[in-house]
Amino acid sequence: MSERIGRMEQGGSPRQDVANSYITLQGSLERMRKEGNWFDWFSGVQPFQCFHRIKLLIESVRLLLREPSKLVTMAEKSPKKKFAILDLLNKIENDRKNVAKSVITFRFNNKRVKQLTNLNDMKKDCKGILYWMFRDARVQDNWAFLFAQKMAIKNKVPLHVCFCILPKFLNTTIRHYKFLLTGLMEIEKECTDLNINFHLLDGEPNLVIPNFVKNYKMGAVITDFFPLRIPMFWVDEVKKKLPNEVSIYQVDAHNIVPCWVASDKLEYAARTIRPKIHSQLEEFLTGFPPVIKHEYSSTESFAKNKWNNALKNVEADTSVEEITWVKPGYLGGILELENFLKNRLKAYHSKRNDPMSNAISNLSPWFHFGMISVQRCILEVMEYKRTMEKSMESFMEEAIIRRELSDNFCYYNENYDSIKGANTWAVETLNKHRHDKRLYIYNLNELENSLTHDDLWNACQNQLIQRGKMHGFLRMYWAKKILEWSPTPENALEWSLYLNDKYSLDGNDPNGYVGCMWSICGIHDQGFKERDIFGKIRYMSYKACRRKFDVDAFVSKWSKQNPNKKQKLTK
Repeated sequence: MSERIGRMEQGGSPRQDVANSYITLQGSLERMRKEGNWFDWFSGVQPFQCFHRIKLLIESVRLLLREPSKLVTMAEKSPKKKFAILDLLNKIENDRKNVAKSVITFRFNNKRVKQLTNLNDMKKDCKGILYWMFRDARVQDNWAFLFAQKMAIKNKVPLHVCFCILPKFLNTTIRHYKFLLTGLMEIEKECTDLNINFHLLDGEPNLVIPNFVKNYKMGAVITDFFPLRIPMFWVDEVKKKLPNEVSIYQVDAHNIVPCWVASDKLEYAARTIRPKIHSQLEEFLTGFPPVIKHEYSSTESFAKNKWNNALKNVEADTSVEEITWVKPGYLGGILELENFLKNRLKAYHSKRNDPMSNAISNLSPWFHFGMISVQRCILEVMEYKRTMEKSMESFMEEAIIRRELSDNFCYYNENYDSIKGANTWAVETLNKHRHDKRLYIYNLNELENSLTHDDLWNACQNQLIQRGKMHGFLRMYWAKKILEWSPTPENALEWSLYLNDKYSLDGNDPNGYVGCMWSICGIHDQGFKERDIFGKIRYMSYKACRRKFDVDAFVSKWSKQNPNKKQKLTK
């Protein structure tokens, strides 16, 4: 346990260090109370670490006396719960070690990798291997990171990691950037501990990555897989601009079954991709070896990453407030995973579509930024098969089949964000009912400010703005009502994507595109009884929602009168 505690002490702000100290103290005291071992918290550590822990304890007591509510918010309320989180962290680390000592002794499945150039030999005088990270922002449980370390060890060279801070990316706001940057700071600290160089670069990847490779004589580039057109453009441009002797490899570390392996074509629905994925889970749903301390050090001198200036050139909307109830980064993802496993998984099968029930995973922000591995979460959920089999199966359906179906859609359909990307029957029915009379028509400003006649829809929009996340069931209702109240289907799709990407922490993602396309264009769905405006697109009504859950309670909770009320997210 002391190894993981040491990492926790080195991560985050001073305030977060204090919170981590408080977490660790609670867990250690619980164990000492049971075992009578009062030296547990200081055993197996260096003298300077003992001093650091004493200092953190003093600061935690000071903060507890000065701002008790903030410390409790940061460290949660239950010592027993935090001890369980430390146990989960240690369990996962031990699981990795049991899989293999390192990626060198692990049988890596090369089907996860696409070599984008035809080179086989690396220059003998290269000075390192570069992992260009952009979708999967984590160190451990990351196939791309592992592949990069394997190549670096094999060639006996240093390993470098680059992340580019873009001036603008789709509808990303300051809310997204701050969540991302906090997680990246955690990655930098972990990389430093592992003797791996982490570089925060400023600018478009297609410009700065080739320059980095040339300036520091990288022998190969390994990068993530992200099936949206802009990231795919970056990869293609970087490939063109790399020196002729440098290979580039793309690794799908986001999906369990790599997108190009799961299917070689655009799938029609979940029922068509499901058997293809299920038939390959035995091969791909494996444990991970650990990323280990790297043996080869760089002799280059690099400037320190300037975190305070990271957002200087960013053109992000600053009106969208940062979300403070979530804890970014890998550790934050583990906290949420442990909470889900212990408190919400049991009800997931039966109550996940009830917005007033505490029954969803709430992991999508961490999944989107790649701060925690979906595959790791699946492996942990599978531990509960004997007691919660139905919930396990339901979670695997959503986290594997539906998520990978979204990547499939964006990868094989260049019109993934357009009516043109819909099936023929859907395009025809939307066009047929394009000029149907609408009882209500709203513009984007009215929708964004929750100014409709529908109190449930307004509450959904308020939840999205205030909490950076909307319950999955209601996101379908929310998008379908935008279709019902917009002048055209094109407006409806554009506005729903804009609002979702602007406010949701898991926005700007294949899941978001497919969610809106499903609601408005019938993607991965079938035709239903024809009706005005919708045609054969599936309809969702206010009355049906009232039969399904307590609409009045939801509206009351997310009314605009209490936007600053500190409430837990509706799960």
